[in-house]
Amino acid sequence: MRLQTLIRIDKSARRLTEILATLAKYGLADWLSGANYDWLRNLLKSSDGVVLPDMTTPERIRCVLTDLGPTFIKVGQILSSRPDLIGPDLTAELAKLQSQTRADSFEWVAAMIESELGHPVGELFLRFDETPIASASIGQVHSALLPDGQEVVVKVMHEGIEASVRRDLDLLLGLAELAEQHSGQLRHYQPVATARYFQRTLLRELDFSYERRHLERFAEDFAGSDTVHFPGVFPGYCSDRVLTMERLKGIPVSDLDSLKAAGADLDLFSRRGGDLYLEMIFGNGFYHADPHPGNLFRMENDVVGVIDCGMVGHIDEGLREDIESMLLSAVSSDADGLTDAIIRVGQVPPELDEDELRAEVGEYLSDYLGQSINEFDVGGALQRLFGLMRDFHIVLPQSFAMLVKTLVVLEGTAKQLSPEFSLAAMIQPYYLRAISRRYAPGRIASGIGRSYRDWKRLFEAVPRDLADILTRFRKGTLEVHMEHRRLESTVDRLVLGLLSSAVFLGSAIIWSFKAPPLIFGYSLLGGLGFLVSSWLGTGLILSIRRDRKKRNSTLK
Repeated sequence: MRLQTLIRIDKSARRLTEILATLAKYGLADWLSGANYDWLRNLLKSSDGVVLPDMTTPERIRCVLTDLGPTFIKVGQILSSRPDLIGPDLTAELAKLQSQTRADSFEWVAAMIESELGHPVGELFLRFDETPIASASIGQVHSALLPDGQEVVVKVMHEGIEASVRRDLDLLLGLAELAEQHSGQLRHYQPVATARYFQRTLLRELDFSYERRHLERFAEDFAGSDTVHFPGVFPGYCSDRVLTMERLKGIPVSDLDSLKAAGADLDLFSRRGGDLYLEMIFGNGFYHADPHPGNLFRMENDVVGVIDCGMVGHIDEGLREDIESMLLSAVSSDADGLTDAIIRVGQVPPELDEDELRAEVGEYLSDYLGQSINEFDVGGALQRLFGLMRDFHIVLPQSFAMLVKTLVVLEGTAKQLSPEFSLAAMIQPYYLRAISRRYAPGRIASGIGRSYRDWKRLFEAVPRDLADILTRFRKGTLEVHMEHRRLESTVDRLVLGLLSSAVFLGSAIIWSFKAPPLIFGYSLLGGLGFLVSSWLGTGLILSIRRDRKKRNSTLK
């Protein structure tokens, strides 16, 4: 175990105790779920007063993360974008996580704004409401009025949140290092890499300047649109811990009754929302990654307003090509092409059975063959594909998983507004654009140019490398290192099997010739040899069975 890991855990010993106590509390619920005594079952309740043994396992996991505070709530929200890792049931439950945190006092908020912006609240704003509109895990939001009369919302970071998040992230990284070192089953899911991703993501959320730049980028991308609106920012009223944005006037998508009462054209509005996200994803390569109903507003004239732009996704050229390959293969029911794309995109285990995966992909595609485009359930198909990858222990890159989660949430949100909404039909023009872009002469020429440069570098490097190898060979300094994974146990079993066979054959010969000493006319050495060979052979068989069970449990 590395010293740095121990230091990380020791520094957060008290917090670790709180985490273990919370896990123990919710873990006892499984043991009590079969108890027939209500007084015993009622001993354990969640922070909401729900009896824990009556809750499902995903519900208890959500409650654990809620009780452990802002860092773990954010971790749960990030994990909700990884159905390939945690499965659809837990994904759906973690998507319910809400970061309702006790608001800080107005005195703290005023002191923070003055410290960050250099002037008292009274000088900066014509009006500043002391009671916050909302208080989430990282910060709280207040309504205010600028000196020119512009209505704004001001997001202010919570007191002590930075130190708390950094401590919890340090502890998570230490626990992840222990898991990766000592658990073969967890090592497959790359706990250290996942913990570092959590760390990067959450530390960015502690810097409001990232969200400000995201808003500015979205406003620039859709500057000419009259159907989409992102809140403007006011750089003179912003810092790393304070963010001042335009206040959007509209009805949140989560309030469906108010939308209907206002006479909104929900079919038109849902199509505009779909076009917005598909253009961000397939057109700009930079998208808002959290399209749940609370972050979308219906503004006047069915304009789509978007808030909370802290979580975004990026699509580079490599990811775009992978998406296009999978899309083209799926549409043409090409099981071989889709399988190759999955293997290329994901991290596959060394024991992957490609033939079985290919057969499962073919069966998966056949279930959707012949469906009309309006009937096609994009979210359901993607969830099934995630389940297939999880069954084969294929881990997707975070960027790809986030994109798929965004499409699934987008379709679900749009269908709440308009049951007739078809994401597949809206994707079709982008699919056709992908085909034309893939086979465009300019792109082909660019690919040929890249290939030429790669081959040129290879041909330039090969003579030099060969000359170096020959020089080392002549001098006798050439070394070849070979690594055999898990070969030691195989060799040990082979030797043990040969030894068992030799002892058995030798004992049979001694027994047949009645070699002395004799007991009741039978060779004592021959009998002992039979016992020894039986003991060695039984041990070998049990060892093989134990390893086989261990491999099967790991695959499950």
